[in-house]
Amino acid sequence: MTVEGLVDWRGRPVNTKWHGGVRAALFLHVVVVLMYTVNIANLMNLVSYLHGTMHMGVARSSTIATDFIGAMCMFSLVGAFISDSYIKRFYTMLIFAPLEVLGYGLLTIQAHYQSLHPAQCDINKENNNCVQVHGFNFVLLNIGLYTVTFGEGCLRGCITPLGGDQFDDDDPIEQRQKISFFNWYTFGISFGGFLGLIFVVWVQNNKGWDIGFALCTLLVLTGLIVTACGFPFYRNQIPTGSPLTRILQVFVAAYRNRNLSLTDYRVSEEVANRNTPEMEVFSRTRGFKFLDKATIDNGEKGDWSLCSTTQVEEAKIILRMLPIFLSSTIGYLPVSLLLTFTVQQGGTMNTQLGKIHISPASLFVIPITFQMVTLVIYDRVIVPLLRKLTGYPGGITHLQRIGIGLVFVTVATAVAALVETKRKKVAIDHGLIDSSTGVPMSVLWLGLQFFFLGILDVTSFVGLLEFFYSEISTRMKSIGTSIFFCILGLSAWLSSFLINVVNKVTRNGEGKGWLDGANLNKSHLDRFYWLLSVIGLVSFLNYVYWANKYVCRYNPGIVTEDAKRSKQWRIQNFYQGRALIEFK
Repeated sequence: MTVEGLVDWRGRPVNTKWHGGVRAALFLHVVVVLMYTVNIANLMNLVSYLHGTMHMGVARSSTIATDFIGAMCMFSLVGAFISDSYIKRFYTMLIFAPLEVLGYGLLTIQAHYQSLHPAQCDINKENNNCVQVHGFNFVLLNIGLYTVTFGEGCLRGCITPLGGDQFDDDDPIEQRQKISFFNWYTFGISFGGFLGLIFVVWVQNNKGWDIGFALCTLLVLTGLIVTACGFPFYRNQIPTGSPLTRILQVFVAAYRNRNLSLTDYRVSEEVANRNTPEMEVFSRTRGFKFLDKATIDNGEKGDWSLCSTTQVEEAKIILRMLPIFLSSTIGYLPVSLLLTFTVQQGGTMNTQLGKIHISPASLFVIPITFQMVTLVIYDRVIVPLLRKLTGYPGGITHLQRIGIGLVFVTVATAVAALVETKRKKVAIDHGLIDSSTGVPMSVLWLGLQFFFLGILDVTSFVGLLEFFYSEISTRMKSIGTSIFFCILGLSAWLSSFLINVVNKVTRNGEGKGWLDGANLNKSHLDRFYWLLSVIGLVSFLNYVYWANKYVCRYNPGIVTEDAKRSKQWRIQNFYQGRALIEFK
């Protein structure tokens, strides 16, 4: 049995008995574990490196760390665009993964040689005497960081859709396996984070950042080798040209035909049949009628004057998803801030648990452990039960799953505000307001806000990933998953902008805002957390409004035997449509 539109590494039609399925996905799961072992450890601990080794202030180190997160997510668009347009996803991964290896190699070199970073200094005790990284060393730091983000981002834009390509939606068994793939994909992220926060963070904090970055280099290289080993088993989507160009053509053609009337589509339907039978062919839908004018034949020839109905519908899909994208972006805005500031909070607290020293970054092990347990229970117990009750392959709809997670963003930031209020009170009561460390309050207090962030990842993370992958057209699957990562990236960049705005608005007579300076005890992080909680609540209500108005482009129910024949029907309809036009 073959699957239309997919080929093996030699360009031949795939055989479902040999290519794709769970076996091919296993290689990608291993890559995800290795990739996120490195990724999450550095996302959580990077602020400690910037603050402790590079001697940056609280606000600046948090801003650079969140910009790092944002750039990594936004660069996924580059890999997605290339893999959807010109090069198969597997080959795109092989091209860009070495850049991530190179980036971590540069960071290793900088951390190893004393001349490439500031002289050793305890910024928590001598913050007025420590010199921040500057000049060539600062440039080298950014080259290393952004080489990592570019390589990692391009991998992110390809690995998820490549995994989705291994399963056929028109096969009821493989449809359920695809749902499980996304759940286990998230499990792989959590398991990788678990390993990274325990081992990689420990190496960085105890053996040195040079050894820590060298370990990251080795792990990423191993992931690249594992990816290459799975090449005989992958199903590969054939690139169909630039999806962004096709969408832009719709807007240009619609603008050119803006003065024409929508009366007769019989002529333009011939253009719809430019599509190959292996690809989706959409029927005309209501809404955004101004775009339908792109299908009117005004006598001019060329792709920028006359578009197919399928092209127009692809553009409509993007526009319909835009409110969900924007509301989810605002909803995720507090997340990256909560992650970076929580690590800095932990640096001021008691990190001893008996004789064990707990790194603040390692506290994220608490929600990650919860995520792994919950995802297994959810995939193996809850989903089958809900599937029987609702008829949805995933138990509940993607939009419902997203909404549940956004509720816990508000809860997590509110809890963080209460914990920070208590931490500052303890610091004041013990006369430690001028000290940056030594607050006699256990770092485990921060585990609660991390726990609620774990619920967010189990729900909204998977929900958004599945939503954009399933709603986007076949030609744009990589773009669809990258849209999800763009939510994380834009929210991280907006959070950096929010820090600067809040500091500027709240500056007092001494010229210091809520988050200025290197001493967290003298800041007003508690007030900032309350602001984030309000933003989270408003964004959730905004999301609910748009989610209620959104109509999925397909019935999310379980595939039946009739649906299995849908591809055969599309091909038959394609040739019937062509014959009808030729007859006319």
